[in-house]
Order: sequence, then C-alpha cells, then structure tokens
Amino acid sequence: MKKKTLVFAAVTAAFAGAAHAQSSVTLYGIVDAGLTYVSNEVSRQSTITQNGLSGGKAAVGLTSGNVQQSRWGLRGVEDLGGGLKTIFNLESGFNVANGTTVNSALFNRQAFVGLSHSDYGTLTLGRQYDSVVDYLGPLSATGTWGGTYFAHPGDNDNLNSSFSLSNTVKYQSPIFAGFSANALYGFSNSTGFADNRAYSFGAGYEYAGFKFGAAYLQLQGLNSGNANGSVQDLPTFNTANLPGLQNQRTWGVGGNYAFGPAVVGLLFTQTRLQDQIANISLRYNNFEVNGKYNFTPAFSLGAEYAYTQGLRNTPASGTSNNLSAHWNQFGLQADYALSRRTDLYGEAVAFVGANNQVGFNVVQVNGTAAPSTSRSQVVVSGGIRHRF
Repeated sequence: MKKKTLVFAAVTAAFAGAAHAQSSVTLYGIVDAGLTYVSNEVSRQSTITQNGLSGGKAAVGLTSGNVQQSRWGLRGVEDLGGGLKTIFNLESGFNVANGTTVNSALFNRQAFVGLSHSDYGTLTLGRQYDSVVDYLGPLSATGTWGGTYFAHPGDNDNLNSSFSLSNTVKYQSPIFAGFSANALYGFSNSTGFADNRAYSFGAGYEYAGFKFGAAYLQLQGLNSGNANGSVQDLPTFNTANLPGLQNQRTWGVGGNYAFGPAVVGLLFTQTRLQDQIANISLRYNNFEVNGKYNFTPAFSLGAEYAYTQGLRNTPASGTSNNLSAHWNQFGLQADYALSRRTDLYGEAVAFVGANNQVGFNVVQVNGTAAPSTSRSQVVVSGGIRHRF
C-alpha cells in the first residue's frame, strides 16, 4: 500500500510540473539614461514638461528614455492545448532620472489580455498600440534604432508610440506566406458611441530582405469630454493650437530593404487634425529616408533625414488664413554593444524650420522640454541602455 502511495505521489508531482511548465510569466524592461545638450529652449514653458530639461537658451541635463522610453513589464502565457494560448501584457513607462511614472498611470503603455492561436491569430482586449505603431513604426528610424529624438515633429504620426489607446479590441492575424494584418477598435464607453472612439487597421509583407507596411488610424470625437474615452495623452504638439481638436486621421506607407550588414528605408505618413470650434485643419506630410550599417556585430551607425510639410487651413476665414510651414530634420547615431543586453550610444539631431508663421511655428525636437526660440534646435545626447 505504501509503495502504491509513493507511485501515485510521484505521478501527481510529474503532472503538476508539466502543467506548471505550460504556463509562464516573464519580467522584462528597458532602462535608458544619459546626458543631453539642447541648443535652444524657451526659458518659461510650463505647459510642456516632457523630458526633464528646462530653462535658458541652452540646457544640459540628465535625461531618461533618449533612445527608448524606460519601462518595465510583465508578459505571460498559458498553453491551453491544441495551439490555443492565453496571453497577457502589462507595461509601465517611467522616468529613470527621478523614478516617476509616465502620465500618472501605472500601466500607461500597455495592459491587455486575450487568446492566441497558431492558425487563427490573436484577439486581445485592453490598452494597446494602434496599427500605425505596429506596421509603420518598424520601418522608421524613431520606431527602431533611432528612438525618441528621431521622431517626426511632435511625433505627430505616433511612430515613436507616444500614446496608446484604451478600451480596445484588437485582432492580429498569423503570418501567411510573409503577409500579416491587424485591426483595432477603441470604445468610447459612453452613451455617445461615436464620441472619443478610435479605429485602426494595417498590413505588412516580408520577403527575403524586403519589408513593406501600410496602416491607418482615426481618432474621433476627441473633445467630447468623456473621461473614459479611448484616446488619452495626445502629444502637446498636436493640441497646442487646437483648443477644440475633434478628429485625427493618420495613414502611411513605407518599406525597407536589408542586405548584408546594411538596411535602408523609405517612409511617408500623413496626419490630419480637425478643430471643431474654429473650423481649423492642420495637415502634416512626413517624408523620411533612413539607413543603418553594422560595421561589426557590436558597432553600428545610423542616419536619418526627414522632411515635414505643414498646412493650416481655416476655410471660414478666407485664403489669407491658409498657412504653410516646413521642417527639415537630420539625425545621426552611433551605438556600441557591450553585451547582448547593454549598449552605449551617442547621437545628434538637428531640427530646422522655415517659412513658419504665427499659429503654426513650433520648432522643437521631439522629446525635448520646450520649443526653440529660433528656427532651429540641436540635440546631442549620449548614454547607456540596459535590457532585462
């Protein structure tokens, strides 16, 4: 009898171990900090508090998230059998310079749970990123190696994932012969169904060294005043001159080609903002070319040029109020890997505006604390990044 009991206990322990092995939770994150010099900033700009730099015509400070926003997260999966899994992801961005969370929310970047099947795709619910981030971000400098300072003006197209969307349902297809697609819908969670909602869709294709992507995002009813709405924390650059911002539409296409140790890419995005109160529309056309070359497995050099055309239209006020502006951005980054998880980086970004007019004149490198008082701003940054 004692022998049978021991055998039963051993079998039970084996099954319990197998079941435990089918479920896992992973703690992960990025810690990114360095020293940053900004050539020109408005000395008093209390409404813009992005990266910790402030005061004077030039500023030097310790900054967080120069390449990638510092973050930590929990990622989990449970194998349900037959190719079906339960998945979840909780991710929080923080400022390593002072230890504070971003946007005063714990899981401000991502918070979702769902089901994934190897043959049928993945369905998730919660706070998530849109299709533009998923399919166009990986084709841009800011969404891959370049990071924060390489974003288009104000990250107007969200390729640097400046915001995510709440109350969303998202479907991601599996990859079929190099092709994949996804779609997202963000609920308003109010009786005004069309107020403060979002939807997005995108697709991508990969073959050999080629990678292509296209995506669309629409944010609707942004000034409805619904605290539970799907859209939160839009960049200040998008909203500063639009007190009645109603809708945002962003779309784009792009591609890159990797050959040997090099990769080059081309990208176009357009963001259109509509103000309901003043009947103003702003449109940003972003053109980007980028490239990266790995001289050794540890050392790489990347470069970006981006041109943005801005158009401001006020139909009710006549053609004299139709304004235009454009910006040129040049970026260069060197990166050296000390290990698979730790690297050192140095980068410089020059941002130049021309023909800017009143109400449409922001000259600011994304991620700096305040706009320039002139038509240019230069950022030089160096630091260390560790992944865990």
